[in-house]
Amino acid sequence: MFGLDALMALIQQVSGTPYITGGDSPAGTDCSGLASWVSNVATGRPAFGDRFHTANEESALLARGFQYGTAPGALVVGWNSHHTAVTLPDGTPVASGEPGGVRIGGGGAYQPQFTHHMYLPMNTDGPEAPPIEAPVQFAALEEPPAPEPPAEPMGFELAPPPEAPPAEAPPFDAPPFDAPMDLPPGEAPPMDGPFAGEPPAEPGPAPSDQEAPAPA
Repeated sequence: MFGLDALMALIQQVSGTPYITGGDSPAGTDCSGLASWVSNVATGRPAFGDRFHTANEESALLARGFQYGTAPGALVVGWNSHHTAVTLPDGTPVASGEPGGVRIGGGGAYQPQFTHHMYLPMNTDGPEAPPIEAPVQFAALEEPPAPEPPAEPMGFELAPPPEAPPAEAPPFDAPPFDAPMDLPPGEAPPMDGPFAGEPPAEPGPAPSDQEAPAPA
């Protein structure tokens, strides 16, 4: 059986085509023609060239593996003597003639007017996954060497770098001085003025030649 993707691809191919009584080509079809196409694709048959009508719908669906009644997650077909519609396994309704041509939508297979229902169990999860092959065995990878531990600090401290020697001051040139006079022992140099370091005495008033007046 084909999955939901195949059914949706068929519906999208013919969606929008006109309602054609007895039609059995991609150009359009009627309600039972669309139910035939969907049932054919779901059971692995060609979509076109093997259609049924509402009068023989029951026997045609039984021949395709359908069962009586409805079921969730299944392809469900509902019909009466003059109309039929389909509900896809994911709940999408499709029909032709409700109104107009083929389209997605409408009442689907669960319309109250339908007196007959049949369903086809389907796997909505898609095709089974292929068996998983045994994993390829690879050679064991060598573990990288463990990182070396950090070096421990030494038991002594390194001496600080020697300091720069202090800058030498430029040589001091003493001012020249006069050599002392060579005198005989016991003699002092003559002094022309007052004691060195004392200022000279200011001159006093000049003496007067006049006599002081006698007291009266």
